[in-house]
Amino acid sequence: MMVNKVPKLACKTFLREYTKGIKVEALANFPIERDLVVDMTHFIESLEAIKPYIIGNPRTPDQGPNTQTPAQMAKYHQFSGCINCGLCYAACPQFGLNPEFIGPAAITLAHRYNEDSRDHGKKERMAQLNGQNGVWTCTFVGYCSEVCPKHVDPAAAIQQGKVESSKDFLIATLKPR
Repeated sequence: MMVNKVPKLACKTFLREYTKGIKVEALANFPIERDLVVDMTHFIESLEAIKPYIIGNPRTPDQGPNTQTPAQMAKYHQFSGCINCGLCYAACPQFGLNPEFIGPAAITLAHRYNEDSRDHGKKERMAQLNGQNGVWTCTFVGYCSEVCPKHVDPAAAIQQGKVESSKDFLIATLKPR
């Protein structure tokens, strides 16, 4: 919810911190259902669309565990702490202007799985990120990272997504058909 116009987790917000009064509102940039309840359907659909799970790993259980080195895990660990709270969407001015933007959390999750060495679904996810409402919709305000209660840094994931998108474009342009 919005606490004095700032996206906050209600469960982690204490009244004693607001000695000069408090104004509680529904989460910004989401359609209001009633009182403080918002419709998060588009948020959930955006998360589902980027396929936030490991795709196409051909490894079978009899081949043993699919291990990773600490360096492989470090590539995505920063982005794996997202709790899908939606605060980054409430903070995002682009999502407020364009509700079709897939948004910071979805892009962060896509980046998390794209960087996972066990995953083979990057091409599918990049189609979403490269799309009309993907990473290029972001104008890099960075407020999404400021309000994240888990310090995930969606703005960094979006910028790294733009780098990957640029690589895809360059390869597609220069690669002979």
